[in-house]
Amino acid sequence: MIEVKNIHKSFGETHVLKGISAKFEKGQTSLIIGQSGSGKTVFIKTLLGLFQPDEGCICYDGVDYDKMSGDEKRELRKQIGMVFQGSALFDSSTVEENVMFPLKMFTEQTREQMLERVNFVLKRVDLVNANHKYPAELSGGMQKRVAIARAIVMNPKYLFCDEPNSGLDPKTAILIDNLIQEITDEYNITTVINTHDMNSVMEIGEKIIFLKNGVKEWEGTNKDIFITNNKAVTDFVYSSNLFKKVRKIYQMEAEGRTCD
Repeated sequence: MIEVKNIHKSFGETHVLKGISAKFEKGQTSLIIGQSGSGKTVFIKTLLGLFQPDEGCICYDGVDYDKMSGDEKRELRKQIGMVFQGSALFDSSTVEENVMFPLKMFTEQTREQMLERVNFVLKRVDLVNANHKYPAELSGGMQKRVAIARAIVMNPKYLFCDEPNSGLDPKTAILIDNLIQEITDEYNITTVINTHDMNSVMEIGEKIIFLKNGVKEWEGTNKDIFITNNKAVTDFVYSSNLFKKVRKIYQMEAEGRTCD
């Protein structure tokens, strides 16, 4: 579990994060949503330890990150998997080499041990026999699956995803959402996803945090979001007729009515 307690972060005169508190549970996909400039990227980078909060604290399984020793922080980083926007694969390396990279960096395993683990995770993301292909030979969805395989190759306790569906068609995006959800459930990972994709909210939004101007404006589930009366949330979510129709269905179900 990751617990965030009243964190603030400023850059010069710009106060970006304003007293955000939240909990991210094991075995749960938590989505961070909000408009551009809402503080989502700074928030997730602060969770990762890339930015240090000016106030407040971030606890990983009850341990304050700021109070960890250098060795403890290095050990924590081994337990974190990251799926970057755009996948961030090494173009000149094969799929196998990309996925093996964290093992080479953080472990002393033999090549045979590393290859066994690489093949295991590639099978898990349905990329058997893709070992010797290069990123340029793969579709966007396949590249994203390689990125997920690399993120889980160290068997992490925590998984962070930054816009995992960026640049993907809707069908492939749903497949990636489902894969992330399955892996989260299967390995009991604490998963935090930064996204603009409302389809992801509908598919895997077990917990949703909506940020606005650096403040946690709303928190709930993918069912709660369709019946909330929070105007900032509804203005953000229901910008299309599709979501307005979905909202109407959820509201009627909540009131015990049916729609014809």
